[in-house]
Amino acid sequence: MPRLRRVVLPLALLALGAGSLVLAWMARPRAAVPPTAVVVERVREVARLETLQVSLYRKISFAPEPVPAGSLWRDVLAWVKDTIRPSRGRAIVFADAHVGFDLARLGPEALRVANREIWIVLPPVEATVELKPGETEVIDSNLDSAETAQLLERAREAFLREVQSDPRLRERARRQAERALRELLTGLGFVDVHFVDRLPAPGTA
Repeated sequence: MPRLRRVVLPLALLALGAGSLVLAWMARPRAAVPPTAVVVERVREVARLETLQVSLYRKISFAPEPVPAGSLWRDVLAWVKDTIRPSRGRAIVFADAHVGFDLARLGPEALRVANREIWIVLPPVEATVELKPGETEVIDSNLDSAETAQLLERAREAFLREVQSDPRLRERARRQAERALRELLTGLGFVDVHFVDRLPAPGTA
């Protein structure tokens, strides 16, 4: 029994001390969350939240085979066939796509704050595409520099439409943006952060 008391007593004291620490932590005063205007300012400081970068490449033939109707590359190939025929050669075009949110467009009307809970409506996803001329390779081409520039610009536009129409890329960009903003907003004192398509009606939040 004496040995048991020597074991139990320290454990009881340790549990009591741990319980006191938990109660003290729960009872500590919490800093007030900032007003909506301050939240908007802090979010805008992020400016353009570039959440996703994707490397792209595409092989283009200057004497292309017919492509199915509705292809994003149909106008590129049609332009090649109708404008610069007879032509020959091939090109491998590389580009970087950036998918993200322009948070400078976010205003107070896109936020609702209730105590430590916040609802936020993100602006539309935006995408840009930048060609990588240093990696793009033109093979056996009889195009002049102006025609090559036009072809590459049409390739960039096709890349952009391809990215904009990909729901998986938009969803990945949105998830990463929500993760980054949730960290920012919880750091400002919010406990519950909701990303919604429409703010809740007044009085329901």
